[in-house]
Amino acid sequence: MKPITLLDTLGVALPAANVDTDQLIPARFMKEPRSVGYGQFLLYDVRHDEQGQRVSNVMLNHPMASQAEVMVSRRNFGAGSSREAAVYALVDDGFRCVVAPSFGDIFASNAVNNGLLPAVVTEEAAEQLLQALAEAPAPIVVDLEAQHIRVGELSVPFSVSAVWRTKLLNGWDDIDMTRQHLEKIDAFAAHYEQQFPWVAPVPPSAEIISRG
Repeated sequence: MKPITLLDTLGVALPAANVDTDQLIPARFMKEPRSVGYGQFLLYDVRHDEQGQRVSNVMLNHPMASQAEVMVSRRNFGAGSSREAAVYALVDDGFRCVVAPSFGDIFASNAVNNGLLPAVVTEEAAEQLLQALAEAPAPIVVDLEAQHIRVGELSVPFSVSAVWRTKLLNGWDDIDMTRQHLEKIDAFAAHYEQQFPWVAPVPPSAEIISRG
């Protein structure tokens, strides 16, 4: 995954609470392979009318929104089902961070595993950021090292799990995190085998002596 340290980009507002995974990517699009690009399906029913035409007054359809890498929303973002495709849709559409007062637990975990930062702010801070982005997508800076977000003169802190922060700063997945402890793992395995040699697996080529 691509590490995140400082995002100096555009932010876009999605002023809605309880944006669930079925809204993020409606189930009817999940039959498509991801190779087609799930970004085109992101919030499809919010961004399009019943005839499939783009709704002009939706901020995500603003001409500059395609350049935004940060989305700001309200509480309980990513609630609902555990579909990881909701994260794929955001990532494939170019987003690297979602800012909200709270997230669905499974969504947040899926987000980090796909290099998407779920930045938690207070309700008040979320409203301030939404107000700052109300007219159009605007420059925003998300500093993961300092855990601060800036839009113009507005600066607010955000929180994220220390483990998730480490993963995102380094672009690590769970396997990469485990690899950071290889020396300790190898030392434990060697010590454990000395204590309990009978638990060591027998190689397939080893001769098995039957006890008649």
